[in-house]
Amino acid sequence: MRKAEIKRKTKETNISISLNLDGSGKTSIETGIPFFDHMLSSFAKHSNIDLNLDTMGDLEVDFHHTIEDTGIVLGKAIKDALGDKKGISRFADATIPLDEALTRIVIDISGRAYLYFNVKFNRTDDGSNVNPYLFEEFFRGLVNSAEITMHIDQEVFIFKAFAKAFEGAIKITGKKLPTTKGVL
Repeated sequence: MRKAEIKRKTKETNISISLNLDGSGKTSIETGIPFFDHMLSSFAKHSNIDLNLDTMGDLEVDFHHTIEDTGIVLGKAIKDALGDKKGISRFADATIPLDEALTRIVIDISGRAYLYFNVKFNRTDDGSNVNPYLFEEFFRGLVNSAEITMHIDQEVFIFKAFAKAFEGAIKITGKKLPTTKGVL
């Protein structure tokens, strides 16, 4: 069973997560940031993982701690749920179009953390909406905790492209560890 449960409490956030990599896209997500909840729900649905997430953060300060720490905890849960990684595809990519926009994400579940983030967001600081530039911090936290390499190109729909690439990378396609080193 490729499942994990993680709890993490800091002075800035209190996060509880459970995920099932072999789920069907069921979610229960509450971060206190509706747009971020929508993005995480989209990720779970399009990658066919079950994701339960409860995050309490210091939103009165800003959204940064909540978004970054959620990425850290989700990455840790992914790493734990993948276990020894035997049989996974390891490499995957997804290119997702929507009207005039095209997003591409490439993943290597390598045991090495690296994020290439070629995304341009307009920064808004009105305090009422999530600043999309914070998604870089989310993905950096996730990549570092999950120990995966990810390249992200474009400016929109990164959560859907991430979902499809992630779904392909964690897919069981064999019985052996997909490396010549003997460890990922």
